[in-house]
Amino acid sequence: MAILKAFKGYRPPKDIAKYIAARPYDVLNSAEARVEAEGNPYSLLHITKPEIDFPEGTDEHEEKVYLKARENFHKFIENGWLVQDSKACLYIYAQTMNGRTQYGLVGCAGVEDYMNNIIKKHELTRKDKEEDRMKHVRINNANIEPVFFTYRAVKEIDDIVAGYVKNNAPVYDFVAADGFGHHFWVIEDDIIINKLLALYNAIPNTYVADGHHRTAAAALVGNEKRKNNPHHNGTEEYNYFLAVNFPDNQLQIIDYNRVIKDLNGLTQEQFLEKLNKTFIIEDKGNEIYKPAALHNFSMYLCGKWYSLTAREGTYDDNDPIGVLDVTVLSKLVLDEILGIKDLRTDKRIDFVGGIRGLGELKKRVDSGEMKVAFALYPVSMKQLLDIADTGNIMPPKTTWFEPKLRSGLVIHTLD
Repeated sequence: MAILKAFKGYRPPKDIAKYIAARPYDVLNSAEARVEAEGNPYSLLHITKPEIDFPEGTDEHEEKVYLKARENFHKFIENGWLVQDSKACLYIYAQTMNGRTQYGLVGCAGVEDYMNNIIKKHELTRKDKEEDRMKHVRINNANIEPVFFTYRAVKEIDDIVAGYVKNNAPVYDFVAADGFGHHFWVIEDDIIINKLLALYNAIPNTYVADGHHRTAAAALVGNEKRKNNPHHNGTEEYNYFLAVNFPDNQLQIIDYNRVIKDLNGLTQEQFLEKLNKTFIIEDKGNEIYKPAALHNFSMYLCGKWYSLTAREGTYDDNDPIGVLDVTVLSKLVLDEILGIKDLRTDKRIDFVGGIRGLGELKKRVDSGEMKVAFALYPVSMKQLLDIADTGNIMPPKTTWFEPKLRSGLVIHTLD
């Protein structure tokens, strides 16, 4: 059964919370982080992207950059920009996008749950990215950023969270620059905490929704500390890591799209001819076309939008991986026609989160940077959970969750 633990979080004072809160380290590059944190000494990016405090061009993986993260973390505490709660709490973190709000329960997940696959994954991780975040966790001795988990909804948990939100004002309540609302409550009542822990600890599995590398890094560092402590007894804080847990019925996955640099030596006519063997092609003209259903794709090529519908027999709806449109597109188009074999390493392909809109695909093709773009129908939460339950792994860049968690509203230390 899944572990959830209350903890004494480090949190910002109410008046600066919105200035400290930052987007996750992996959704913006160093240049974007510099712009976002410019003129804002409170920004958590000084800890999560500390290369911004060095001259442009500084390698973010240099030892001095990790040391700067720790220096800045300690400075935030010394300055009173992060203050530890006096008792172990649970927290509620809600996000509002386009009039819809999702409510996450914030606590600590168990390292043991990750190692034993109680926490299920649906993506592979890269060792270099794992090690980067492991260094960050080690040197700060803290989970600076939370991971984003989901679980099959439990009505009793939903009811307690809804009741608490209704009867208590949030300690933080702000709208970020992207227009998304962020709301945060601190649960100090031991009776409510114990009810939530009992209900949550009866859940058989939780699932990594977003942040596979952060999850792996947090769990692996905790496991290292267990192995390196001759007096380990299982109660130490490093046995746990920071997670925000959302019920599956409140989450929505949006599309994750592809742009390709060339047609692998084919003319436009030759490319369309090859596509016609496995797809029903409809010319949609100049108006942006959005995929309407599973196995229907949108393509932008040479100033025109097309609808591509995979022909029957080209996919397997009984296979949890074969049914995915990322699999269909990868096999029938990227691999067999365009010669793109490895989505992780091939430089001819790039990925565009659906939050940017399909206009971003048109822009990148019209600019000449890319030759063709494909938009996909989003994966469902049921598909994600089914794949994780069967021990399968999704192809790279399959899911995009929005809104992203803001880091810095609560931090978990490992001692």
